[in-house]
Amino acid sequence: MVWVLSRLLSSQVIKEKIMISFSKRIFFLSVFIFLSATASAQGQKIEEGFDYRVLPVSQPVETKGKVEVIEFFWYGCPHCYDFEPELSAWVKRQPKDVAFRRVPVAFRDDFLPHSQLYYALEAMGKGDALNEKVMYAMHKENKRLLTEPEIADWVASQGIDRNTFLATYRSFAVVSKARAAKQLTEAYRIDGVPTIVMQGKYVTSPSIAGTKAKAIAVMDYLEEKIRKDKYRQ
Repeated sequence: MVWVLSRLLSSQVIKEKIMISFSKRIFFLSVFIFLSATASAQGQKIEEGFDYRVLPVSQPVETKGKVEVIEFFWYGCPHCYDFEPELSAWVKRQPKDVAFRRVPVAFRDDFLPHSQLYYALEAMGKGDALNEKVMYAMHKENKRLLTEPEIADWVASQGIDRNTFLATYRSFAVVSKARAAKQLTEAYRIDGVPTIVMQGKYVTSPSIAGTKAKAIAVMDYLEEKIRKDKYRQ
């Protein structure tokens, strides 16, 4: 009996060691694949016309003497939601001479409430805290957030006073910003999202570059190019 128990325990220990070893191999393989993909994207040649394009007419930048980066996005875009983790990580590691901002895109008039929602949250100082939550609500919880009551209900569920939000959402400043964003979208000739525009003229995106990792590599490349050109347009 003792011999049998000993064999069983020994067998169990061996199985556990095998499982732990297998798990470690899977983990390290995953890390290797991720790092290889990133290194590959960074090591690839970056070419104008393939990985990024240059606008025929440059648009004025808001901040002189800095690298201006604009993400044109839409809350309801699944590709924007998918690109968000990589883009946020990129933004966090940028130095002080990089000025990043987002511009909400409304390709149809019935999407304008999303632009108003973005600028209302920004005006209330809640944009950084809630932008990702808005996208999560739309893409994971199937909320459309297209009508004012639906938007107000969701915002209130996040602990924000409903009346205060509605006053901001309906304000002249927020409505004007949403309309101006639509005009800016047209000026930059944005035909899809997410799209990154740097220094008012360099345009790239995961779809243009081919992958999210390559798009980030292109952004790094253009950032250094803009610095070398002394922030000129």
